Amino acid sequence: MTRPPTAAQRRVIDTADPVTGRLRGTESQLAALVERGLAFRHPRPPHDHFLTPAGHRIREAEPEAGPAAAVDAPRTQTGVFTARVGGEEQPPDGGPSRMREVRSAWQGLLELRRMTNPDGAVDRPCGWERTHLVQAAALALEAAGHRPAGPDAGKPDAGGPASDGYRVRATPQPDAVAVRGPDDGTLGACAVTLEKAGWQVSEHTDPRSRTRYLLASPRRV
Repeated sequence: MTRPPTAAQRRVIDTADPVTGRLRGTESQLAALVERGLAFRHPRPPHDHFLTPAGHRIREAEPEAGPAAAVDAPRTQTGVFTARVGGEEQPPDGGPSRMREVRSAWQGLLELRRMTNPDGAVDRPCGWERTHLVQAAALALEAAGHRPAGPDAGKPDAGGPASDGYRVRATPQPDAVAVRGPDDGTLGACAVTLEKAGWQVSEHTDPRSRTRYLLASPRRV
């Protein structure tokens, strides 16, 4: 069984960039994280170090949180950017500061694509996005200016449309998320945005509520 990281290594992991996973630390600390499979050294200059999916899992682990909460509604963590998935009980404040955070997070994600996709492509989701489907899809939508559903949106398990904006949720399919909206126009606009961001999108009808929704999965080569 893999030993947990030391306190010093954990500090390096905890202070990694919340979107790109870029690490700051001494050469020995970074080398130790690489040896444990928690980080990797990018082959292209400036040869920065980044968290692997395993490193991201350690960084995001919260013992008190149940697995269902992590899947359905990612929590806002103090000092860590979290994309709006829609329907949050306590959504972050909007305004210019939020717009700047979203823009910075999206640019960071594009840089992560460039540095981690084997061909350097920025028009196709990277490994981090494939292990954080809900957050990745929500970031693409929020960065494009789409409006997330507010706290009074329909219940996620009811299969109904979001009352006033998009809502992104996990699905039983391990490589797809569901996107719901208040009307066909919203869904169509969300589909265009996700396709431009490198996602494959298809429309479906909920068998219970008869409402339309999107299934989106990261496009592969």
